[in-house]
Amino acid sequence: MRPPFLPELWLHLADDAIVLQARLEAQIGPGFTPFWTNAWVGGQALTRFVLDHPHLVSGRRVLDVASGCGVVGIAAAKAGAAAVTANDIDPYALAATAMNADVNGVTLRTAEGDLLDGSGGDAEVVLVGDAFYDSDLAERMHAFLRRAAARGARILVGDPNRGHLPDRWLVTLARYRISGLGAAEDSGITEVSVLGNRR
Repeated sequence: MRPPFLPELWLHLADDAIVLQARLEAQIGPGFTPFWTNAWVGGQALTRFVLDHPHLVSGRRVLDVASGCGVVGIAAAKAGAAAVTANDIDPYALAATAMNADVNGVTLRTAEGDLLDGSGGDAEVVLVGDAFYDSDLAERMHAFLRRAAARGARILVGDPNRGHLPDRWLVTLARYRISGLGAAEDSGITEVSVLGNRR
């Protein structure tokens, strides 16, 4: 499908994420949440921002953390990034990312595993689309982004104000009015922001 907010892109997304989750849990066990089956609103906002401001990533090494379906990293690749790494702890997410990159005609590297104890390696731009949905993850992500910023990386975050983003050190770069984007549970969200570090 082509998401209405991102008509430049094609994405393989689940028709019914709840049914797919039930099928996957039947195969691999309970507690599995396939976040990559949707393009979450924070990720869509950051994707829109990157596509509209390609100079932020063009010619730079980019890391898309908690990449989900890969939409943000794909936008960076389309915007001319020198190299894009999509990272997620879920191998299914990285498979979805590879499929979505292929259908959009871009190449990116995938990296499985938890990178949040580091500082983003040599990435010049670190992208985070809608990963501040849980307080424990938010605390770790915040510390990771602080370390990445301290070594000079540009930080860009898409967030629909789920209440866990400690954004005092980030500035709002854009706000989007939205309706009916992303997952079914996000149907009540009407505004989403893109934030970044001061540079």
